[in-house]
Amino acid sequence: MTSALTPQEAARGALRAGLPLGGDRHEGVATTANHIHSVITTLRDLDFGDIPPAASYRAGWENIDATL
Repeated sequence: MTSALTPQEAARGALRAGLPLGGDRHEGVATTANHIHSVITTLRDLDFGDIPPAASYRAGWENIDATL
């Protein structure tokens, strides 16, 4: 597991990407990035078993049967 992104690291990363942040935004950007990272980590932990990748899904190709 990686450590949480600090406000200073968020500022450095944004500057490297050409997006200089005002000093008042560093904390918010770091908090948001850490939240996104935690959500992605949770999604990576899900077991999808034999569910095919989305690229193989074709909308409207299902066999729709309204019989109950």
